[in-house]
Amino acid sequence: MAHLQSAAMPMKVPVIDIFDESSNSKPGSDAWMSKCKDVRAAFEQYGCFLATCDKVSLQLQDDVFLSLQQLFHLPTQIKVQNTSEKPYFGYFKHPCIPLSESMGIDNPTILQGAQGFTSLMWPNGNKTFCESIHAYSKLVSELDRMVKRMVFESYGVGKYYDSHIESTEYLLRMLNYRVPREDEREIDACPDHTDKSFMTILHDNEVAGLQIKTKDGDWIGVEPSGSTFLVMAGDALLAWSNGRIHSPIHRVITTEAGKERYSLAFFSFSGETIRTPKELVDEAHPQLFKPFQNMDLLRLYSLDDVQKYVDFISQAKCGA
Repeated sequence: MAHLQSAAMPMKVPVIDIFDESSNSKPGSDAWMSKCKDVRAAFEQYGCFLATCDKVSLQLQDDVFLSLQQLFHLPTQIKVQNTSEKPYFGYFKHPCIPLSESMGIDNPTILQGAQGFTSLMWPNGNKTFCESIHAYSKLVSELDRMVKRMVFESYGVGKYYDSHIESTEYLLRMLNYRVPREDEREIDACPDHTDKSFMTILHDNEVAGLQIKTKDGDWIGVEPSGSTFLVMAGDALLAWSNGRIHSPIHRVITTEAGKERYSLAFFSFSGETIRTPKELVDEAHPQLFKPFQNMDLLRLYSLDDVQKYVDFISQAKCGA
């Protein structure tokens, strides 16, 4: 059940139990459709929600975050070998964002994807890292698919779900936010941004810092928990939904002194052309975006020339 706030309560990200095993919550049931509406409402109001998911055991989480510590403690000359032709799919560290460092695994749900990355970092192998990252990615991809099915069905366009999933490409970004020095206390660990993905699922080592900006301009903190995963809409999902779904601005601030923050960002990108279903276009909801490619959006965002990205977004909007 989604915990949506009343006006008298402080703003919090809604919590939804996605994998309810009760027999009355199976796809097609009234309980299922009710949950689909909860997911849709959370996306439309907040652009995100916290999904309770016990499929990823606490032991697996411990193994993954221990593996991340080992990964980021490797020499820089090894980490920079994580390269990709796709922007933000490889090693990333920027002087303007001094507190963070990140790496990426393309297609982590496929064993070869996890093995290829592991061999690059540890030529002699690291079985624990490879197995834990691969297992984690497969389980989180189940959450990704379930949420998308709920979104598609809530809008009455479930017939497009299978082709979307078949075209989906996954990226697992592993992020490390180091402890700031005294003169870095005012620096955001990760500045304000929206994701260019279709959907993102975030999880951390229970160190606070992630904040979501509401439509009203208020920042609300996301309470870290081993039993919840933040499911967030990206700009591609906003366009697909014809502007119904909100793609939230978010950031990471430094809040817990002396604690390193490790985070896993599981991105999904559509391999299909992002095109608003005709069922979501009517007189009350005229088409807002022209069709575009998800990866084109990401590539243009990665350019230093901000104007090119702004021009792309403008051209993607109908009537531009």
